[in-house]
Amino acid sequence: MSNHTHLVLRINKQKADALSVDEIIHRWHKLYKGMLLARRYTDPTLRDLLSAAELDTVNALADVYRKRLSDISWFMRLLNEYIARQANKEDDCTGHFWEGRFKSQALLDEAALAACMAYVDLNPVRACQAKTPKTSPHTSIRKRLLAAGTEYQPRQLLPFTGEPKSVMQDGLPFRAEDYFALVELTGRHFHPEKPGQIDCTASPILERAGIEHTHWYRMVSGIETSFKTRVSLEQHLSKHFDDTTFNSA
Repeated sequence: MSNHTHLVLRINKQKADALSVDEIIHRWHKLYKGMLLARRYTDPTLRDLLSAAELDTVNALADVYRKRLSDISWFMRLLNEYIARQANKEDDCTGHFWEGRFKSQALLDEAALAACMAYVDLNPVRACQAKTPKTSPHTSIRKRLLAAGTEYQPRQLLPFTGEPKSVMQDGLPFRAEDYFALVELTGRHFHPEKPGQIDCTASPILERAGIEHTHWYRMVSGIETSFKTRVSLEQHLSKHFDDTTFNSA
């Protein structure tokens, strides 16, 4: 959006923990120049000249980098710094660009994941900056839809792997076509010029999650306002029924 960003992130700590020292340092050096000792370690001709104490220091340094590579705060620091530098360069100014610290919420189930993804992908539609998800600039769903005609999914995005199986694959537990249809129908509901409703039985994602369309709309629209640090269908339903009881009383 013009003044803020939304991201749905997956923190793969298991993958970070499985990386070797060489892989960790190589990844970190894609982001930063790194310490001289680490740069010497990555040079095969210089690594053999390092002492045991220096190698221990490199290993300790790799442990620090390993934690940072799966840390949301470090990710946001890198992203926000890059955007701030670009914006200040365009505006020919210096100083703080972002108003405050980012907000993060844990997505605890499939319903929360789908709702948050739809909320982010539909930001331009809800703000009337785009008429359809496919014409929404700077969104993941636009990249996914443009790539839908090929056999490949965007490399920068976590792929759809279909419905959950006994052995979970590394990806989003939805079919791409089901998610596209769900976002399209949800966008029609929120866009003032395209009113529409979702039949839950027509959406495999909602049917499997066991969520009715009225709760789905409230969950999507209330991602930022109705939830604090955690998002789940159980929390949404609990709050909804508590509010209903209170209002009835």
